[in-house]
Amino acid sequence: MRAARLIKMVLLLQSRPSMTAAELAGELEVSERTVTRDAQALSEAGVPVYADRGRIGGYRLIGGYRTRLTGLARGEAEALFLSGVPGALREMGLEDAASAARLKVSAALLPSLRDASRTAAQRFHLDAPNWFREPTTPELLPAVAEAVWDDRRITARYRRGEDLVERELEPYGLVLKAGVWYLCARVSGHGSFRVYRIDRFAAVGAGGERFERSADFDLPAFWGERAEQFARSLLRAEVVVRLSEEGVRRLPHVVDPPAAREALARAGVVEGAGEWVTVTLPVESEEVAHEQLSALGAEVEVLAPPSLRERFAMGAARLAGLYGV
Repeated sequence: MRAARLIKMVLLLQSRPSMTAAELAGELEVSERTVTRDAQALSEAGVPVYADRGRIGGYRLIGGYRTRLTGLARGEAEALFLSGVPGALREMGLEDAASAARLKVSAALLPSLRDASRTAAQRFHLDAPNWFREPTTPELLPAVAEAVWDDRRITARYRRGEDLVERELEPYGLVLKAGVWYLCARVSGHGSFRVYRIDRFAAVGAGGERFERSADFDLPAFWGERAEQFARSLLRAEVVVRLSEEGVRRLPHVVDPPAAREALARAGVVEGAGEWVTVTLPVESEEVAHEQLSALGAEVEVLAPPSLRERFAMGAARLAGLYGV
C-alpha cells in the first residue's frame, strides 16, 4: 500500500512544477505529516525530492529527475480509452484504474503538454443519460464489467417476464444506451450472440474459467445491427398520410428516421416539389402514431386507418372549441 502511494507521489511531482503538502495530502488521501514522512523516505531512497520552506513552499523534483515507472498496465490502458466518460467508468468500478493511467500519461508528457487533460475536459463532455430520466446504476454492473475485462464466463440469472432464467454466458462487451446498460454476450455452448439488460439480472456468479474471445466479433457493428433490428421490430402497424412540403421535411424528425426516409423513397417523394404527397408509413402503434404525427400540426392529414383519422378529427374539434374557431 505504501509503495503504491510513494510511486504515485513521484508521478504527481513529475507531472507538475511543485506541489504543497496540502495538495499532495489531498491527492494521496493522507495527512500532511504522512506526506512529510513519505518525502523523506523517497529522498533516502535516492529520489531527489526537494522541500521549499515558507508560506508558499512545497515539494518538487530537482535535477530533471524522471521516473521510468510510467508503463501502463492492461487494465489502465483499456480504461484510458474510456476516460472521456467518467460516469460510466465509475459505475463499472474502473475509476481508480483510469485515474492511475491519466497520471502516468501526464508524468510522461513534455511540460508544455501537461495541461492536455484539463484543456480536453474543458472542450468535450459526454452526457449519456436521456433527458427527464433519472439514471440508475445496476447493482451487478461492476461484477459483469470485471468478467468482461477478464474474459471470464459468468452464470447469470435474469428476469424474463415473470420467470427467472439461468444461463452460462460469455460476456463480450458492455453498451451504455441513453442511460441504460446492456451486455452483449454469447450463450455458452451456442454460437449466437444476444443482448441483455443488466438491470434485469437477479444474480451473477463469475466462474474461474476463461473463454476464448472470437477475433471476428465487432462490438460497435454488432450493436448497430441489433439496434436497427430492434427498432424495426417495434414498427408493427401502418398508417397512410398526406404530407405538405413542410411535412415531408419534418417527418424524419418526429418519427423513426430510417422508416420515414424509406417510406418517402417508396412513395417517390421529391424534396422541394411543393406538392402534397401520400405516404404509407410504418409505425409502432396507432397511439404512438397519434402522438408523433400531432407534432406536424396542419402539415399532415391522416387518411387511414379510419380510427386514427377520427382521433385526429376529434382532437382538431377540441382545439377549435378551445380557441373559439
